[in-house]
Amino acid sequence: MEPKQPVLSPFSGYQKFIIAMLALLQFTVILDFMVLSPLGDILMKSLDIIPARFGLVVSSYAFSAGISGILAAGFADKFDRKKLLLFFYAGFIIGTLCCATANSYTMLLIARIVTGLFGGVIGSVSMAIMTDLFEVHQRGRVMGFIQMSFAASQVLGIPIGLYIANAWGWHAAFTMIVIAGVCIFLLAFFRMKPVDKHLAIQSDKHPFLHLWHTLSNKRYQTGFTATAFLSIGGFMLMPFGSAFLINNVNITQEQLPIVFMATGIASIVIMPLIGKLSDKIDKYNLFVFGSTVAIIMVLIYTNITPIPLWQVILINMIMFMGIMSRMIPATTLTTSVPQMKDRGAFMSINSSLQQMAGGFAAICAGLIVTQPTKHSPLQHYNTLGYVVSLVIVICAFLVFRVYKMVKGEQEYAIPVQG
Repeated sequence: MEPKQPVLSPFSGYQKFIIAMLALLQFTVILDFMVLSPLGDILMKSLDIIPARFGLVVSSYAFSAGISGILAAGFADKFDRKKLLLFFYAGFIIGTLCCATANSYTMLLIARIVTGLFGGVIGSVSMAIMTDLFEVHQRGRVMGFIQMSFAASQVLGIPIGLYIANAWGWHAAFTMIVIAGVCIFLLAFFRMKPVDKHLAIQSDKHPFLHLWHTLSNKRYQTGFTATAFLSIGGFMLMPFGSAFLINNVNITQEQLPIVFMATGIASIVIMPLIGKLSDKIDKYNLFVFGSTVAIIMVLIYTNITPIPLWQVILINMIMFMGIMSRMIPATTLTTSVPQMKDRGAFMSINSSLQQMAGGFAAICAGLIVTQPTKHSPLQHYNTLGYVVSLVIVICAFLVFRVYKMVKGEQEYAIPVQG
């Protein structure tokens, strides 16, 4: 059993600001990626994109994010994390602006690559900041709040984005993200303090030597593998979610925001509870529970036919509860794998492998799913459900290895000084 820790001790005022700022920042990054799914049907019709090419649009972001994360990993622990965060976030805003001005499939594809080059590193830098500033037995709660940005993107971002897209075109949805991003950038620039304690304990002088030492660490490789498999399922189902609901389940474009909003509201309620549970009970048991729920609901979701709207909403709510019950404890465990001097590099590589695994999954999904015409039902979407379920089972074995390794380390029992 894990030793008792003062997990419910209150956060300081500055810690609350950091949590809110990281959550807002993640909100825009997640929304930028997730909005492609609800806009998928509009984009596929307006730009004449077939499923395989749309899968490439989604995966292009993931692959470019993965490549940039690997390249940045050697430098991730060589600079103040605040400066790194602001640099990559500025690039992300510029990339999203390119998406807002794209008027063809090729331009959109290039814009997604640019956005991924910068956006893919932001998550890893944010996780390194969180790990530096919060003790290990606080991180479940912190992850619960930061992961609320995922739900907020559904409750606020996606419905508003869809409304704006329906009213002024899909370009306007990306413009909305750019405006929000500029405001958050200014907030972080003026109020966030430097995060540079890791600079005092660096041992590798050359960035690429640091990258190699991190990549070749057997302990770290276990965490990398588990995280890569953790992302595959979502990347397989997400790209064609709106097209499936519209063309197979007969949900209208006007009803689509309601589905995302209701699912997001449920997630906002559930995720802080999961975060607290992750700090109080066995993390792997919580992960297994979430995986079981996710498998059941994914199989149901990918096989549904036209049903009432309330049933679609209910299925989505329970499915995302299972997904979040996996993500939070698994991510919390992974943050305990690296030592402080390697956290930036580890998080960058970890995020890169996650993105590239997701990009591979999106390409596979685009090859599995077919659509004879623009308005015909998607075919073979249920096959994705079977593949995702198998991946979840494999991931459970990999996360168990991380759990046993982390639990046996002294760092897991002794609070990290942040």
